[in-house]
Amino acid sequence: MSATADHAEERTGPAARLGFEPGQVVQEIGYDDDVEQELREGIEATIGQDLVDEDYDDVADVVLLWFRDEDGDLTDALVDAIGLIEDGGAVWLMTPKTGRDGYVEPSDINEAAQTAGLAQTKSISAGKDWTGSRLVTPKAARAKR
Repeated sequence: MSATADHAEERTGPAARLGFEPGQVVQEIGYDDDVEQELREGIEATIGQDLVDEDYDDVADVVLLWFRDEDGDLTDALVDAIGLIEDGGAVWLMTPKTGRDGYVEPSDINEAAQTAGLAQTKSISAGKDWTGSRLVTPKAARAKR
């Protein structure tokens, strides 16, 4: 493996583990200066384009939702995110890790996801300060089995 390939893997590793693929449209919601910049850069490197912001006016393949406890109602945020994705798309919910400002209890994530009609399929450490939860519509979860 070349040094260039090593560097590319370093930059895209977390994004690839999250299942992002070249050509996907990823809409980012809840961006602030506390987000995991390396993860964002890795996602952009993996998909081959910039993330689209909250003003994007078409459907996305994936929504990247940065959410902190003080950001309001998680169920409402998830319902809004569902309306932004293609059928079978996913929402990656990024929340601060335990002990960090804005931490969201896993039970609150599970309850909000279920209320919004989503199923949690995967959780992953998404960087030093963030945890990611992959949420999908039940139909999409069955199709991935």
